[in-house]
Amino acid sequence: GWSLAFTLPSGQTITGGWNATYSPTSGQVTAKNMSYNGSLAPGASTEVGFQATHTGNAGEPAAFTLNGATCSVA
Repeated sequence: GWSLAFTLPSGQTITGGWNATYSPTSGQVTAKNMSYNGSLAPGASTEVGFQATHTGNAGEPAAFTLNGATCSVA
């Protein structure tokens, strides 16, 4: 399986998501694979997403790690 970790800006809370489970719903979040997308072949990809509420801070996470490895943010 895989896990994608990121930190939501202060005041944001995940209210729903797709293609991953999200825990916890605020602060430092980890998205983990679902049963149907846990095994990806080399070069393959999957898309994940979530909806969130915020209290005025609509910023994006600044950094991501995938299975502990730092990802480039484009």
